[in-house]
Amino acid sequence: MDISIIFKIAAVGIIVSILCQVLKHSGREEQAFLTSLAGLLVVLYWMIPYIADLFKEVEELFSL
Repeated sequence: MDISIIFKIAAVGIIVSILCQVLKHSGREEQAFLTSLAGLLVVLYWMIPYIADLFKEVEELFSL
């Protein structure tokens, strides 16, 4: 696992939290929710290859 993915996830988290706060204070709670949902989906999209590799490693481990 590359360390840059951790920095990318942290950057998305910071940006999404700032955007959500700005949107909530301006009275746009629905858009704040959609922004947080979009951030979550982006991070999950980045994590899919790592999760697939994890399942592959576990499968190889138990198929001795």
